[in-house]
Amino acid sequence: MLRMAAGWAQAGRRVTLVVGDASGALAHELPPGVELRELHDARYRAFHRLPGIVRELAPDIVFCPGNHYTAAAVWLWWQLGKAGPPIVGKVSNTLVRPDLPRGLGLAYRIWLRLHPRFLDTVVAMTPAMAGEAMGAMGLPPGRVHVIPNPPALPIPGAPPPPMPEGRFVLGVGRLVPQKRWDRLIEAIPRLHDPDVKLLLLGEGEERPALERLIERSGLTGRVLLPGHAPDPLPAIARAAVVALTSEFEGVPGVLREAVELGTPAVATESSVAIHELLDSPTRGTIVPPGDRARLVGALNHWLAPGRKRPQPRVAAGLEPVAAYLDLFDRLAAQRIR
Repeated sequence: MLRMAAGWAQAGRRVTLVVGDASGALAHELPPGVELRELHDARYRAFHRLPGIVRELAPDIVFCPGNHYTAAAVWLWWQLGKAGPPIVGKVSNTLVRPDLPRGLGLAYRIWLRLHPRFLDTVVAMTPAMAGEAMGAMGLPPGRVHVIPNPPALPIPGAPPPPMPEGRFVLGVGRLVPQKRWDRLIEAIPRLHDPDVKLLLLGEGEERPALERLIERSGLTGRVLLPGHAPDPLPAIARAAVVALTSEFEGVPGVLREAVELGTPAVATESSVAIHELLDSPTRGTIVPPGDRARLVGALNHWLAPGRKRPQPRVAAGLEPVAAYLDLFDRLAAQRIR
């Protein structure tokens, strides 16, 4: 979101970022030229202030950077109705959730079918995610657009992440239940090479539980949790293998970055986009989310001595910042007409 906001501001657009709490790990990356409105409350109830902010700013477009935030969109639509600006929502996580209990899963599917009422347009990051959005939300093709995220670029002046000597497996992402880092930690003692370490870059609520698991498994010193890394690209480039063990995902940026840097990846089949990113067995291995034996086997495969690393894949396709602005302009013009 910050990379896109920076691009829109550099293109001369007025960009306002509304956040619950501005004191997080990315606070120092707020781009110049972007106005910040802080709600001083990171809970969902803070959304009640959003209609007033939209009335004050009178924006041409409201953008929700992930389906985690569509509760804000429905509240805005409910309060402003046709007087409000078009609302664009991006699909950031898979919409098919077999991990949810039966009752909650049914409620979630009903919730998704309501999205066409309050979202004017949905953006998916890959064609497969677009197809999933059309099916789960009941949207016609004309209301779903495919625009990738801006690529991650080296951050000038950012300190490199702390990396262990020798070979290591790398995980990058928040320390939250969705990511299921416990699966990866539990795989480490079963690797053929006892000297391979695990580096997890990220921060979150699961840190205490993961630290207890590391200690209980006798992996202190072999599994490292140094926290959030502003620029993980040097670690991705140096890792022996990048691993993602999530229960569900969207289009994981770390896999895209691994593919572009020529680092092999092992990932759970946590979204339809995983097969688009790891589109060849020469790039990585996809395993079922709960299959611990296949996870260990895939890691051992890529950690085998002399294993050839993938060829880096050059990013191609739409220029995301310009593609978003073109979409926004068309929606704003339609609303004016």
